[in-house]
Amino acid sequence: MSLPTEPIGSIPRSKELLAAITAHAAGRVSEEQFHAAEEAALRDTISHFEQTGSPVITDGEQSKSSFATYPLAGLSKLAPDGVIIPFADGHTRQLPRLTAGPFRYGVHAASFLQAARRYSNRPLKQAVISVSALSLLYPKHELPGYPREKFLDDLVSEGERDIRECLTAGAHCVQVDFTEGRLALKLDPSGGLLNSFIELNNRVLNRFNEEDRSKIGVHTCPGADKDSTHSAEVNYALLLPDLFRLNAGRFYVQLASEPDRKRVLRLLRDHLPPGKMLFIGVTDPINAKVESAGEVRDRVVEAAEFLSIKALGTTDDCGFSPFCDDASTSRETAFAKIRSRVEGTGLAADILKA
Repeated sequence: MSLPTEPIGSIPRSKELLAAITAHAAGRVSEEQFHAAEEAALRDTISHFEQTGSPVITDGEQSKSSFATYPLAGLSKLAPDGVIIPFADGHTRQLPRLTAGPFRYGVHAASFLQAARRYSNRPLKQAVISVSALSLLYPKHELPGYPREKFLDDLVSEGERDIRECLTAGAHCVQVDFTEGRLALKLDPSGGLLNSFIELNNRVLNRFNEEDRSKIGVHTCPGADKDSTHSAEVNYALLLPDLFRLNAGRFYVQLASEPDRKRVLRLLRDHLPPGKMLFIGVTDPINAKVESAGEVRDRVVEAAEFLSIKALGTTDDCGFSPFCDDASTSRETAFAKIRSRVEGTGLAADILKA
């Protein structure tokens, strides 16, 4: 296959792991038993990933509490009453609130990459959370002895370390999850919040050289949790020009679930900077219907009408289970969709002579 295709990251946790997560939270299983359940889920996930034929795989985020909160594991200077993110179906997710500095990650993403490498020699992709998402941890009122600017300096350094350690550990590529990009425009239609997010993420990205940035991508979507979104109503035209100001080499853009894909493809054509790789979403994780390989093929061929195939790749619109308790999509459905993406991308490559 000469058209690249990659997953976004998360796979629904196994039933056994979900049961272990609940039991561990209630104190009914030991740390050793809990980690054994995580390890079994990781091994099974990688095995199934390889069976899909995916040329690039992930660990399925089996050991992450969520795509956004993994750096907070083990930290004590946090309160539970942070920023609330509402979803279209009425459910919410809430971030913690920082109560004191200095801020350091409790867990870095390279640890997940190193664990996955024990079970596969395939190219491994690693997702990391954006520093802009974690900037929401800081409260509205300044913390005594720890001003916001000092927090942001610490956060940028930790974000750089999170990416750099993954590259050093041999990641095929590192994906920065930036789902809050579209949400920022919902929270602040003036674009001020989005602009501050772009600038903050670029403080991290600008610390890498061009070769490194070719392996660093940014993922955008309107959220995909419990079959719902948090910002799908926000006009893509307001996001994409600013998204491409991010100094990354790759972009992973939700597209399959858009009601007017050709409109978005025109926007992508008009705003994608030269020399960047663009991975378009060709499967919709929050739609229970499994796309056929033929449907994926047709979506890729459609995209090639607007975009250079030299810059084109495919992906899923979002992860299949960004939060560990999201069981709205089955593991079987997730892997079936991935298999269709891989097969359909190959069919499109044959047609396009890519």
